[in-house]
Amino acid sequence: MQARMKNPLFAFPDVLKAMLAADKATETADLPYALRKLVQLRASQINGCSLCVDMHARELKKVNEKDERIFAVSAWREAPYFTDAERAALALTEAVTRLSDRADPVPDDVWNQAAKQFDESQLAALIVQIGLINFFNRMNATIRQPAGEWK
Repeated sequence: MQARMKNPLFAFPDVLKAMLAADKATETADLPYALRKLVQLRASQINGCSLCVDMHARELKKVNEKDERIFAVSAWREAPYFTDAERAALALTEAVTRLSDRADPVPDDVWNQAAKQFDESQLAALIVQIGLINFFNRMNATIRQPAGEWK
């Protein structure tokens, strides 16, 4: 498998630097690393970004996340492996990633659950994280960037 073209982020390295700086800036909100990676994995699954699905699953493995949790992210509602905070983050991730799928893109119940689990700084970081991964997914899915190329 081969990408359609060189990744646009390599044509504009300052964009990539800015995106990575935005990611780094959210670390001050004290969102657990594994939660951030679960969110990134779920959005990447929805968006069909093979590179990011591969990358974030590997990152989770690197920090000793259990296979059951990694394998079950796409079915998190039915799986017993996730905390209430993780469930709220995954629900928010799905809503924000699928904005056009419903009349009320981020329903109050989804928002309220997230707001119940996270303080304002963490919630802001979570929203930024979801936006960032959707940006990366859209770049990679558009050019059909294959998995494994990021290593």
